[in-house]
Amino acid sequence: MKTLWKGAVSFGLVNIPVNMYAATEHKDIKFNYLHKECLGPIEYRKYCPRCQKEIKTDEIVRGYQYQKGSWVVIADEDLERIPAVNTKTVDILDFVELSEVDPIYFDKSYYLQASPGGEKAYALLVKAMRETGKIAIAKVVIRSKSALAVLRIKEKWLLLETIFYPDEIRSAASLSSGVNEDALHENEVKMAVSLIENLSSHFDPEKYQDDYRQALWELITAKVNDQELVTPDQPAQTSNIVDLMEALRESVRLSQQSRQVESKDAASKIKKKKQKPAAKSKTS
Repeated sequence: MKTLWKGAVSFGLVNIPVNMYAATEHKDIKFNYLHKECLGPIEYRKYCPRCQKEIKTDEIVRGYQYQKGSWVVIADEDLERIPAVNTKTVDILDFVELSEVDPIYFDKSYYLQASPGGEKAYALLVKAMRETGKIAIAKVVIRSKSALAVLRIKEKWLLLETIFYPDEIRSAASLSSGVNEDALHENEVKMAVSLIENLSSHFDPEKYQDDYRQALWELITAKVNDQELVTPDQPAQTSNIVDLMEALRESVRLSQQSRQVESKDAASKIKKKKQKPAAKSKTS
């Protein structure tokens, strides 16, 4: 796995050097958009509709739309004036029970591996957390973004999971609660409980797979095997298509050895802070 981050876990007065690796990945099959006429890949341009021209990267600045049509520009110098944060330490703040953290808070998972020289301290923290049954709440900076996180044990490894801040969790107050529970008949409740008990079992992730993705992959490989392929006329693209053909044929061979796949998804949107204008455009 590719190392995403190198730093240390700060545990009291102890610093445990670690390397960080992504613990999950999306397995979605991705498509490219092509021009139907010539099958050339579609390009996406940086275009200013007001000036009606393409612009270069060095002509782009960050802008925050604080009201419709009005922007405040944020330059690199402005960002540099923000107090620097420690980008190389996972600072443990508290130890809590895992059951106290609602799953809605969890975002992205990372493995932490002990760096040379930190193995004993790493093992000590893992053992102490396992014996107490606690998880750690921590702060960390990943790719220049400050994040709240939890540290927990998975088998013999430290797993860091970034979590959302409370103001990033959307309130459900505006949603309808549906039928009042008092209106439910006792026999209906008993039948529903009985159904849940009959369907209950231990969680085994190996039981589940993305059937749609599997069927889509089988469709793609079938088309490759049947030579249902098209090649654009442009000579400049020919070599890339040949390479793709070889890659797909090799993928077909490998897929015949194993067709079991897994997928996990997680997504969420930031909730606007109290008395602050909502961001209506992306920053870069």
